[in-house]
Amino acid sequence: MRLLMVLILALALGACDKEKSQSPQADAKEPIGKVDISHAGQQAPAIPFEGPDGGPATLATFRGKPLIVNLWATWCAPCVHEMPTLDALAGREKDRLQLIVVSMDMAGRRAVDPYFAKAGFKALRPYLDKQNVLMEALKTDTLPTTLFYDAHGREQWRVVGSMDWSGERAKTLIEGALNPPGKP
Repeated sequence: MRLLMVLILALALGACDKEKSQSPQADAKEPIGKVDISHAGQQAPAIPFEGPDGGPATLATFRGKPLIVNLWATWCAPCVHEMPTLDALAGREKDRLQLIVVSMDMAGRRAVDPYFAKAGFKALRPYLDKQNVLMEALKTDTLPTTLFYDAHGREQWRVVGSMDWSGERAKTLIEGALNPPGKP
């Protein structure tokens, strides 16, 4: 509960503008979706999806280290826009957390593999959920949706909509989850 209150406070403070930008484009540089903590504490669903090697994967596979899960699709413009910042985050934070991106493209590898090849991501690998069962289990109908799970597989927060994952708001959100108050 204390973690949730710290996250809410940090986000509220992070959203306060000290000075209004003169340019509307400057404000658009750091999009932020809606931060949702209503599912905090819930275990990650044991729904199978396809791993990068074609074999089955579940969110439980990643327990033991904090995990960020991004649900996205190649046809979703906000998803595609945030992918480079997710790749940078995955590379920058690889010692502290895991980050996976799970495509909801019904065309599967036919859509995702060419996109990944063109984008040249360094840290991201393509996971697939062609049937969108993960979205259903997570009770979301919006792409992108990004979830943070602690090392025990419990959801801490989710962002519904896009975000600049290299921006200050994302850093505040992630640091609050990785370093909750009272944690040594």
